[in-house]
Amino acid sequence: MSTKKIRLSVLDQSPIRKGATAILAVQETIELAKLTEKLGYTRYWVAEHHNTGILAGSSPDVLLAHLAAHTKTIRLGSGGVMLPNHSALKVAESFRMLEALAPGRIDLGMGRAPGTDRITASMLNPSNQFREQDFVEQLADLQNYFHDTADAGTIHRSIRAIPQVDTVPAMWLLSSSGQSGLFAAHFGMGFSFAHFINPVGGPQAVKLYRDRFQPSDDLNEPEVNMAIFVFCSDDPEKVAQHKAIMDARFLQFEKGVITPLSYDDVKDVVYTDAEQDRIRYNRQRVVAGSPAMVKERFTTLAESYDLDEIMAVTICEHFEDRVRSYELLAEMFELENV
Repeated sequence: MSTKKIRLSVLDQSPIRKGATAILAVQETIELAKLTEKLGYTRYWVAEHHNTGILAGSSPDVLLAHLAAHTKTIRLGSGGVMLPNHSALKVAESFRMLEALAPGRIDLGMGRAPGTDRITASMLNPSNQFREQDFVEQLADLQNYFHDTADAGTIHRSIRAIPQVDTVPAMWLLSSSGQSGLFAAHFGMGFSFAHFINPVGGPQAVKLYRDRFQPSDDLNEPEVNMAIFVFCSDDPEKVAQHKAIMDARFLQFEKGVITPLSYDDVKDVVYTDAEQDRIRYNRQRVVAGSPAMVKERFTTLAESYDLDEIMAVTICEHFEDRVRSYELLAEMFELENV
């Protein structure tokens, strides 16, 4: 078993708990960012989702600006900006502004998915054709904007991303399939695999990224993490209830039904054989258990993926249990308090 030290980070989707509000969800994100900074977590990423009533995070750049004002050391980033929803210039200017606010601790994590349904995506960016080549061109444009470079004869020679700052956000590509890992390797960007979305193929995608990585001006060596749903508790009953809620939530998503759930909503549900098959598959996306069990599973995953950083995604019924989960993780992995 590998003995290398595992760094922990947070991916926060600003979940709206049952009976709570979007305002409260955002406040919980702020509190959690401040807490995990004190606990010694490496980075704190916030997500982009649209047209949903269960996640409040629609504008990562706006939320990150606020988090930058309430933290001092933890890296802050997007997990991620859904690049097809935006122009490359707008993303470059937003993240250059973030670099001006928090120099040297901003991550620009980017994804190809819209973070919503196709109709909403077309309203966010009416020119979006959902073409792979468009995404690749946006990545090239971003690197040019951040470094004030451009190919001769292109319109980009006369455009600068404002404000002009000396630092460049660390650029990461997010993927649940592995394709974006190849783009990350080509452009010399970091790579984050979404195990919490797809529990199959991650280690292979990471290996391919490492094998094909080409150094860039921003990154000399491959940099990798993976994100997974996690719930850590000393109370076996809370763990069992959390698993039951997550089982139901995943089935909801697959049926196109998205509503906040409590344990009371799901405790008496009887599942079909087909649903039980899906539950067994989806449980691979989650690590839920005692601190010792979670540490053992994380260590195994880190070895399988050949990485030393795991991003914990924790969505649960009660905010105090979410906080306690991150505290227990920090204790088990002996993070250094700030």
